[in-house]
Amino acid sequence: MKRVLTLAAAVALLAACSAPGKLVSGDAAAGCAALAGASIAPAAIGLPSGAATLDSATFMAPAPLAVAERAATPAGTITPATPAYCKVLGKIAPLDPNAPAINFQVNLPVDWNGRSLQYGGGGFNGVLISGLGLLPAQPYQTPGALARGFVTYGTDSGHQDKPGTPPQAFALNDEALANFSHASYKKVRDVALAVMKQAYGRGPQKLYFAGSSEGGREGMTMAQRYPNDFDGIFARVPVMSWTGLQHAGLRDGLALVGEGWIPPAKVKLVHDAVLAACDAADGLADGLVSDPVGCRQRFDVTKLRCAGALADNCLSAAQIKAVQTLNSPLRFDFDLANGVREYPGRGPSGENTPSFGPTGGWQAWWTGTAAPAFPAVPANGIAWFYGGGAIQYFYAKDANADLRRYDPKDHWARIREVSSLMDSTDPDLSAFHAHGGKLILLENLGDYAESPYTGLGYHAAVQQRLGRGTVDQFFKAFTAPNVDHVGTGGPANADFLQALVAWVEQGQAPAGLTLVEQDAKPPFQVSRSRPLCEWPLVPRYRGGDANAAGSFACAP
Repeated sequence: MKRVLTLAAAVALLAACSAPGKLVSGDAAAGCAALAGASIAPAAIGLPSGAATLDSATFMAPAPLAVAERAATPAGTITPATPAYCKVLGKIAPLDPNAPAINFQVNLPVDWNGRSLQYGGGGFNGVLISGLGLLPAQPYQTPGALARGFVTYGTDSGHQDKPGTPPQAFALNDEALANFSHASYKKVRDVALAVMKQAYGRGPQKLYFAGSSEGGREGMTMAQRYPNDFDGIFARVPVMSWTGLQHAGLRDGLALVGEGWIPPAKVKLVHDAVLAACDAADGLADGLVSDPVGCRQRFDVTKLRCAGALADNCLSAAQIKAVQTLNSPLRFDFDLANGVREYPGRGPSGENTPSFGPTGGWQAWWTGTAAPAFPAVPANGIAWFYGGGAIQYFYAKDANADLRRYDPKDHWARIREVSSLMDSTDPDLSAFHAHGGKLILLENLGDYAESPYTGLGYHAAVQQRLGRGTVDQFFKAFTAPNVDHVGTGGPANADFLQALVAWVEQGQAPAGLTLVEQDAKPPFQVSRSRPLCEWPLVPRYRGGDANAAGSFACAP
């Protein structure tokens, strides 16, 4: 029988493992202020590093939930309510005087539950992650981690965005690149541990990590590189095959140059054709493609080929080739890190997912509202801007490299060097398992920022390496059908932190959870829900309310 935790049970669970702690001082505000100016020696940091300095420590009064008018993602509009806490800002000095410092923020609740949670970043980072926002896929009405009693913290990964400078330019400095790859997250974890010991007189009993996209890659990196550092990790849509993703962004963008570009009206044309072929395959025509893998066999883009003159209701040969390129794997002629040679294709499903801010479906991530330009312009898809810049600064190491002439074979040594830093594809998680760590992966199957089949393929590789029975004990992979990279396009939210804590501390493996689709404005009304299915199962309609999770079952 599947067991579902109620909110009350979750709160009890989060408080069960240790008595609430207080800041060292009897006066919490004074105890907070006393942290400012402290220094943490390099010896306390598990990698070669400069010292850490706590630049400020400010006591923050409780604050209510706040909702912004604009943000890049639905969750980004919401700042959960916060309790009384001590906000610590600091930096870790670099070893290379030409490298930037690593900035960090640590939030110390007055009433501590003995746990800590590190937040992952996003994109190319360069912006300080505060640790105060919603967690990836968190239902909007639920309390944030800080309000649940966790110490929370984040970092800018060791470089700072500057106006007029491409966000990838930092990679020309070796230490900044290593920090972005993995080192900053380890260093900040160790510094946060030292801060907790100063603030509470002891370290955390359990350490957690949660991240999405680039932050998801960071979580996977922690499990692979630093298997003893975290007890539980949640990674949503991780860009873990990073080298493959950037080269796929280049390839897929070049397919749109000239006659291959697909304007918004034709994006909808393809989307509608995918729905016609695949929407009802799960037993219900509801605008959601539950089984995109099966849809690959049902949807044939060549049926949209123009018979004569080019028109709005058909695709040219170049446009069909572009779609086929996007949906096809990218193969390298040499091994990347961990023997990887292929980056999976994407789609079908979610092609015309409505944009939220700059994100959503093909138009946001791939096609844009104008054909790829040299250099990229704001009207281009995000993948072209990201992938092109990464090729120039990470691999070619030339800001003026001509993307039309770039050939991976000419840069294979540098590609393999960066791959060894950036790609989180090592399937040997035996040390993480031996430590007792638990890992939850969520892939959104309508994702065009990264291929969801990268993470799912990685899960299969870990099973092949360690055996399915072993992997089931500590690593679960789930999917959200039709959902875009940032959580739009279908039911996408569930309380994964609650599930992760229950698994780590109670031995209760995640099962029976529900994904919800909801308005990002109070009262955060839920419009529909689906069961959270463990891959490779997908939701199938069995009758009843079409908007209720109970009307669906997870099936092959």
